[in-house]
Amino acid sequence: MKNAPSILLSDPDISMTELEAVEEVLKSPRLSAGPTVEAFEAAFAEYIGRKHAVAVSSGTIGLMLVLKAYGIGPGDEVIASSFGFRETVHGVALAGATPIFADVDYWSGTLVPEKAAAGITPKTRAIVASNTNGHPAMWPAFREMAEKHGLLLIEDSTEAIGSRYKGKLVGNFGDCAVFDLSQPSPLTCGEGGIVVTDDSDLAGRLRAFRARRLDERHSVVLGETPPYRAELSEISAALGLVQLQRLPGILERRKIVEDYYNAHMQSFEGIKPPYLAPDVDEAHWFLYLVHLGTRFSRSSRDAIIHDLATEKIEAIAYCRPLHQQRFYGNLGYRKGDFFVTEKLADRAVALPFHNHITEDQVGFIVKTAKDASINIGAGSAIYL
Repeated sequence: MKNAPSILLSDPDISMTELEAVEEVLKSPRLSAGPTVEAFEAAFAEYIGRKHAVAVSSGTIGLMLVLKAYGIGPGDEVIASSFGFRETVHGVALAGATPIFADVDYWSGTLVPEKAAAGITPKTRAIVASNTNGHPAMWPAFREMAEKHGLLLIEDSTEAIGSRYKGKLVGNFGDCAVFDLSQPSPLTCGEGGIVVTDDSDLAGRLRAFRARRLDERHSVVLGETPPYRAELSEISAALGLVQLQRLPGILERRKIVEDYYNAHMQSFEGIKPPYLAPDVDEAHWFLYLVHLGTRFSRSSRDAIIHDLATEKIEAIAYCRPLHQQRFYGNLGYRKGDFFVTEKLADRAVALPFHNHITEDQVGFIVKTAKDASINIGAGSAIYL
């Protein structure tokens, strides 16, 4: 296309090994969910360190099925964050439950435990805390809160594969955790998601909700709930299986690109490095996210994105808070309800971040962003 960006926001790291794996599936007699999906599930569970992994069609559907499997629906409330790139929390509404949003921490973008606790009522059944943009949430506080109030703790790791907190990979802190496998995740199957848990009963219910197996179709006895047909295909699983094997190298290369950005961002006056909480071992950023200073407005953020697009650099606004979206207005949410969430969302820009970016390209991206910030008269106060 004539005006297509030349530096993409996301570009999957696909090798010949992935192509060969997909070709092998295409030559097989089975393209729908089958043995390759089962192999991917087993490998993913082993990688995270959980007993079970259930592959589904997306992270959002994964969260919905988790809530359905626990009997959470109409009349129930679920504490969650309104802030993030992945709108996984839509799964709460899709399950028929009511999301109760709480504000986030200014530095990490993750849900603040004290603010989440303030939203707990007798109707609350679960907490969904997110490892936002790869930064782990404050899990000990959330675990204590969940146990105190008898709540299900769900870990939204759709933006955080590979990050480590207190010696453990993300995915190990909730009663279950949900991952997303679509772009711009470092591990991408094109589309898809996966739920991990140590709860065998939950895993069984999730598989029943996902689909009926071929060997069950001859039975005239129906399950108690019609399946949602939320399977992952053999093709996607073949991609995922190879990507999982290559994940350490993929993440290592992304760290190099992150270092390019960190070095070039020093050209901005008052620059601060990406925030990492003291108790976080390692964060693998989902996107390279910059937070513009307070002198910037939402319109100036959009102007910077426009100037980047003029130079064929694909950048986007990281978040449109869920509570500001029309559907949730019907639940009584309005602009101004969550100050930090809205402040961050108005000034957060996601820059191209993938393994094919060169250091020269990063330099060009940063220079263009800096020039754009000066052109709109906001100076150079841009903060990671």
